[in-house]
Amino acid sequence: MSTTTTPAARVPAIEGWFTVEDPPHLIGTRCADSGTYFFPPEHTMSRAPGFAGSQLETVQLSRTGRLWSFTNAGYQPPEPYVPVTDPHVPFCIAAVELEAEKIVILGQVVAGVSVEDLEIGMEMEIVLDTLFTEDGPDGPVDQMVWKWMPTSTRSDGREGAI
Repeated sequence: MSTTTTPAARVPAIEGWFTVEDPPHLIGTRCADSGTYFFPPEHTMSRAPGFAGSQLETVQLSRTGRLWSFTNAGYQPPEPYVPVTDPHVPFCIAAVELEAEKIVILGQVVAGVSVEDLEIGMEMEIVLDTLFTEDGPDGPVDQMVWKWMPTSTRSDGREGAI
């Protein structure tokens, strides 16, 4: 007798901020008149000075960028943070400048990458990770989040957890 496991459906933990397709993309908006990009997506009005009345276009943002700054979260953040381990395991937070859009996006770094693995200027890419799995009406549902992952090695030749 064989048993078949239904793969979990994947849905974004925050609807409208990123795609769950492969490869994933962040979703932003662009002011049609100024060309300014926004993330998270802006739907009320353009925040570009002098362009409040401009149309906003929904766009997929670049998947890669350069590490602009980083730090570690050595303490457990307050709610609505969802802890994934007990006790808390420190993780890195990265600010990455998207090359095409020239905006800096802040986000968590994948597990296994420490501040010693990161270096300003290294290339990073968006990947998906499961925040938690819940029961849905048609089977399990993975609530997905996006994270940054290094795609290059440090200038000293050390490879991080890539």
